[in-house]
Amino acid sequence: MELTDADLIARVLADDDQHAFGELVRRHQSSVRGLLRQLTRNDMQLADDLAQDAFVRAYKNIRSFRGEAKFSTWLYRIAYNCFRENARKRKELVGINEEQWQAEQDPHTIDPGLRHDLMHALSLLPLHERSAVLLCCQNGLSHQEASRVLDIPLGTVKTNVLRGREKLKKTLSAWAT
Repeated sequence: MELTDADLIARVLADDDQHAFGELVRRHQSSVRGLLRQLTRNDMQLADDLAQDAFVRAYKNIRSFRGEAKFSTWLYRIAYNCFRENARKRKELVGINEEQWQAEQDPHTIDPGLRHDLMHALSLLPLHERSAVLLCCQNGLSHQEASRVLDIPLGTVKTNVLRGREKLKKTLSAWAT
């Protein structure tokens, strides 16, 4: 029987079980890294560094996890805060490293041209809309969960998702024909 996130968290809290936390990292690292890669406009090295920082912070602060939301939501919040702090320090947002991006794409999953255009269209969105779209549409969070992650009102998340999706539709309209 596979342990739930709650079971693993309980083991970490009770026994400082690093193996249990390692399992939490294995379960969630792909989605956290994916979110951060999108937020950093595919700067893979920065995204991986931020993900590592997010997991270190999560481990150090696991006692503050109250279970009011899913563990993944709490983790996304930490990762998003790591991204924001880093962006503030750099006072800029990172552009796409085209060669690195191309090397990591799986040509069997989606038309490479569409993927490229989607990545570009996402990079054109303002950060607040891009973040909401990525959390809700790509990572499957509810608007309420995204509201917690982004620390903004629920209505603002809904508006940002709606506006971001409309902009994406407009930018990608050539693919509809």
